[in-house]
Amino acid sequence: MINAVGREIPEEVLKATGKEAFKGAYAYDNHEYKKAAPKAHAMMDPNRSKIVENIHEALVKCEIKDGMTISFHHHFREGDYIVNMVMEEIHKMGIKDITICASSLGKAHDPIVPMIEDGTVTGIRSSGVRGKIGEAISAGKLKNLAVMCSHGGRVRAVESGEVHIDIAFIGAPTCDEYGNLRANGGKSDCGVLSYAMADAQYADRVVAITDCLVPFPNIPASISMTQVDFVCVVDEIGNPAKIATGAAKPTTDMRKLRMADYCTQFVIRTPYFKNGFSYQTGVGGASIASTISLADEMEKRGIRMSFGVGGLTKPMADLLERDLVDVLVDTQDFDLGAVESIKKHPDRHIEISASEYANPFNKGAYVNKLDFVILAALEVDVNFNCNVVVGSDGIITGAQGGHPDTAAGAKCTIVIAPLLQGRIPAICTNVTTVTTPGETVDVVITDYGIAINPRRQDLIECMKSSGLPICTIEELRDQAYAITGAPDPVQFGDKVVGIIEARDGSIMDVVREVREYSFD
Repeated sequence: MINAVGREIPEEVLKATGKEAFKGAYAYDNHEYKKAAPKAHAMMDPNRSKIVENIHEALVKCEIKDGMTISFHHHFREGDYIVNMVMEEIHKMGIKDITICASSLGKAHDPIVPMIEDGTVTGIRSSGVRGKIGEAISAGKLKNLAVMCSHGGRVRAVESGEVHIDIAFIGAPTCDEYGNLRANGGKSDCGVLSYAMADAQYADRVVAITDCLVPFPNIPASISMTQVDFVCVVDEIGNPAKIATGAAKPTTDMRKLRMADYCTQFVIRTPYFKNGFSYQTGVGGASIASTISLADEMEKRGIRMSFGVGGLTKPMADLLERDLVDVLVDTQDFDLGAVESIKKHPDRHIEISASEYANPFNKGAYVNKLDFVILAALEVDVNFNCNVVVGSDGIITGAQGGHPDTAAGAKCTIVIAPLLQGRIPAICTNVTTVTTPGETVDVVITDYGIAINPRRQDLIECMKSSGLPICTIEELRDQAYAITGAPDPVQFGDKVVGIIEARDGSIMDVVREVREYSFD
C-alpha cells in the first residue's frame, strides 16, 4: 500500500503489526479511544519495605519471565548506566525474548548487541537507536521488527494500551525508601524525569534505581511513591557529564553559524515574532547557535517569549537569566546548564511529562501551542519530507525524538540542514526514510539558501524584500547534485527490519536490511 508520503508499506507488515498506513499528519484529529490500566499491588502493611538488595532481587520480586516488555528512560543520554546494569542481570538469569521499550537508546548501550544476537532481546521500541544497536538492527539481527517512534507517539502507545510495559526501571538521582523520585539533589542529577512518568503510571511493576537514598519524604516528587513498587540502591546510575554529547553541543563551525544567522533573520521577519511568542529549538549546533543570536535580537527589540519548551539547553536557560522568557517547560535537559537552571528557578523552569509535551492523543499538548520550532535533519527531500533516523548508508543512526511532534504542532517549523553532509547531499529528490512528513515542514535553511514550502505562500510573501537567499527546494537539490552528482540509492535487501511509526501509530515508512554494496 502507498501511504500519504508516497512510501510503499508491504501488506505483510501491515498485517503483522495490525497498523494502518500513514494517512496524513492530522488524520486522527478528535480520535476517540480508551486509556489502558495497569495491574496494581496494594501496599497496606506499614512495616513492609520497598528496599531490595540488588537488581537481581528486584527482578525476582517482579517475577521477570520470558517474553516480557521492560522500559527505560534516557535522561542520562550517553552517560546512562541503568539499561546495561539491568540487562546484564537479565542475561545472567537466562531470560529470553525481552522487548526493550526505551525513550531512546544510544552508543552507551552497545553491550546490548550480544543479547540481540543470542535471543535475550528480540524486540526494541524506541525513539531511535545509535551506535552498534542500530547497526545490528540494520543487519537484520533483531528477531522482531524494531519500532522507531516519536516521544509523543511513545506516550500515546503506552497510554492507549498499544504497548504494555511489564516492568519499568527508572533511574532516579534521588529517591527515598518509599519511592518518591526526583531528578535533582544527588550526585547524578539529570534535571527532569519526564519520559519515565508514563512508564511509572502504566507499567505493572515499577523499580526505582538510585545512587542517592535520601530521607522520606523526597518532595516535590517527579514520580510519586504511589507508583513505585521497589527501590534499589546502586553505586552509580549515570554520568551527568555525558548528558551533553554529539549534537547537543555549541558549534564553532562557520557553515553552521551562517545557517544560524539565516534562521534568526528569517524568524524576526515573520508575523509570529512578537511579544509573547513561543519557541523550541533542537540540539544541533546550528539550532543552538540560532537561539543565542535570537536572544540578542529579542533584547534589542524589547520582545519577550511567553514560554520555551522541549529538550532544553544552556542557551535556552540563559533566556531565563536575561529575563527574556516568562517560563521554561522542560521534558529533557541536554546539558548541565539546563540541569542547573531547573534547580535554580523552580518557579519558572518547570518539569512536565512527555504526555503534556507531545502526546497527539491527549486533550492538548504543549507542542500545539508553539509558534516556532527549530529542528535539524539528516536529509530533506523536494517534498520537504525529513529523515532523522536512517543515515545515507541505510544504517539506523538517529532518533525521531520530538521532531514529528513539534513539526506537526508549530505554526512555523524550520529545519536547518547543510546542503552537503560531507560528500552526501542533504537536500535530495527522495530521503532514504521518511520520519517527518513534508506537510508539517514550512522552511528549510541551508548554508546555500533558504527554501519555503509552497504551501506557505504567506511566508513566501513575508520574505520577498528580506534580502535573504530565498530559493526553491529544487534549486537547493540541484546545487547539491551539481557539486557531488546524484547519489546512488542505498542497496537494501528485501527483509523489513523496522518501521518508522508516525506519531498517531500508523506506519510512515519501513526500514529494510542493508546489504553489502555491489557495483552490479
